[in-house]
Amino acid sequence: MPQVRPMPLRRRLQAATRKMREISLIGHALASTSHAVMAQIVPMRRCNLSCAYCNEYDDVSKPVPLDEMLRRIDHLARLGTSIITISGGEPLLHPELDAIIARIRHHGKMAGMITNGYLLMPDRIQRLNHAGLDHMQISIDNVQPDEVSKKSLKVLDKKLEFLAEHADFHVNINSVVGGGIKNPQDALTIGRRALALGFTSTIGIIHDGSGQLKPLGPEERSVWNEMRSWKKKNYSRFNQFQEKIANGQPNDWRCRAGSRYLYICENGLVHYCSQQRGYPGVPLADYTSQDLEREFLSEKSCAPNCTVSCVHQISHIDYWRAPQTPPTSAAGAPEGLVNIQL
Repeated sequence: MPQVRPMPLRRRLQAATRKMREISLIGHALASTSHAVMAQIVPMRRCNLSCAYCNEYDDVSKPVPLDEMLRRIDHLARLGTSIITISGGEPLLHPELDAIIARIRHHGKMAGMITNGYLLMPDRIQRLNHAGLDHMQISIDNVQPDEVSKKSLKVLDKKLEFLAEHADFHVNINSVVGGGIKNPQDALTIGRRALALGFTSTIGIIHDGSGQLKPLGPEERSVWNEMRSWKKKNYSRFNQFQEKIANGQPNDWRCRAGSRYLYICENGLVHYCSQQRGYPGVPLADYTSQDLEREFLSEKSCAPNCTVSCVHQISHIDYWRAPQTPPTSAAGAPEGLVNIQL
């Protein structure tokens, strides 16, 4: 097990307060199925990088206007959403990101962000502290940049040091295997560095272009097993689901996308997830509790081979209740889902 950097007392107290809020949100989710648990929202589709495996960005889009983003956050709050995670593209490119985060916290929701980390400097981190950010995730794909990904430890290590010194929010570093990553052993180096700086460390499997699984090779599997053995306390350990992904096997589960988990693109449309865009395709402003109820009970044809772990983790809250039925034409759902690039 790698050495873990001790957390200063001030941050331990902040972490304890954050944990109590998280426990309260989980209790609320267990008590009622009538609200969304997590929403992932895109304020900026443009990205400053162009990783070969990614289909969630472009290099031309303008930021969503602040007034529109605030309206979307307000409507998510009306839908009872507990956790709102900002993604992209690269959200740090949005010039008014701090106001978006502050609006999430204004409603008493957990505020998260997924970023490539390139734009993090001490003053920017302090602004995120002031806005009230709760969680940040950075995915680092390799030790040295290559043609597949520029999200490398060599480039980002100084940014990680800035975070270790200045961030009041929780930081998770996610490393990956699969999807064309050349050196699976890099994930171990990245994970050890994350823990040494006092962050949490997770490992994911890069899915294909439609979010579907591909089995791990022997070396990738060895790295996967070692990092899972570290047992970091907030490590994502939905073992049966994750093990089947690693083996390229389908999972039998009830995907609650469109209900407990919402993905809102830069155009303000609600989709199942980042990899299954196009349905329901309803403007967030028009999304209602009836939509949440319908999608809670609707079976998703893409679920067995899905690797989008955040959707599974949220859906896992309700694994024990409300069996689903295949979508019907009356509900307006297609028989099969199509990955649509927006």
